[in-house]
Amino acid sequence: MSAALAAVDVVVVGAGQGGLATAHHLLRAGLEPGRGFVVVDAADGPGGAWRHRWPSLTMDRVNGVHDLPGLSMREALGPVDPRAPAHEVVPAYFAAYEEVLGRPVRRPEQVRQVRPAGPRLLVVTDRARYAARAVVSATGTWTRPFRPFYPGVGTFRGRQLHTADYRGPGEFPGQHVVVVGGGISAVQHLAELCRVATTTWVTRREPVFRAPDAAGALDVRARRAAVAEVAGRVAAGLPPGSVVSATGLVLTPEVAALRAAGVLERRPVFSRVLPHGVRWADGSEVAADAILWATGFRPALDHLRPLRLREPGGGVLVDGTRAVREPRLHLVGYGPSASTVGASRAAREAVRVVVAGR
Repeated sequence: MSAALAAVDVVVVGAGQGGLATAHHLLRAGLEPGRGFVVVDAADGPGGAWRHRWPSLTMDRVNGVHDLPGLSMREALGPVDPRAPAHEVVPAYFAAYEEVLGRPVRRPEQVRQVRPAGPRLLVVTDRARYAARAVVSATGTWTRPFRPFYPGVGTFRGRQLHTADYRGPGEFPGQHVVVVGGGISAVQHLAELCRVATTTWVTRREPVFRAPDAAGALDVRARRAAVAEVAGRVAAGLPPGSVVSATGLVLTPEVAALRAAGVLERRPVFSRVLPHGVRWADGSEVAADAILWATGFRPALDHLRPLRLREPGGGVLVDGTRAVREPRLHLVGYGPSASTVGASRAAREAVRVVVAGR
């Protein structure tokens, strides 16, 4: 027997940065958890993607954690040890935030599909069915790791893993690891692995290193240019790509030291994977025990497939946060808002439009 149909004004899918920020703004707008809105999350605990980060990633090395609206991390947890694991600290912060919101998250509850149902959208989960006036999808990307295909990739006899599978350098002592990818995750992996293993760094494009601003971060103009680049792709109906990859790499003291030590000497992408390593077009080879694909993630949108949102170019057109092909749907954390600060801003905009349409 199918679950009873529950009428609700807004369903928020996902309880990461974007989903929790959306819940905050819905509460501020006067909607109450339950009949006003529900937040459903597939995980069995708070933290979103942060609960799956590798244990050796500490708070002083994360690529930015933006405070959720209304409650900063310091207010929630007090002073945070910069050497504390991010996969413990951020979920603790999210858990405290959910308490302040009044525990609006229903979990574990996996959304199977969202589809039209007359004047409303039907949200079908593994536990319930909701008829919603509006849906905010804030599912992020962590569950959709991207692994590119290269000839021979299936013949490799060593270990292949993605950033989503990486648990730290302790699994690779004395090995040679080929790290593929030009983003901050690849650099963080290389910084750890070079202490216990030898490495080869491979990227599709020549890495761009940018000088930090006075605070040690990427300057505002570069960040805005990166967001504009991703927004342009979304406006053209193309897959958004990554805001982080578009910004380049900040030349922090740690990154500068890695360059000086030769760890960040980059090679172009190989032409073929061999059983024992990789080969380039010029015939040169490197033997490897492992290939670590730090090649990013794709938006987790499978639950939206019945809505037929994809453009011929493969992306989803959005106007602000609203899906052009289905105006009752808002995407938070998609394209230019796929960052911690971007997702929070997009959540505020999505709720503004949803409430205005009541």
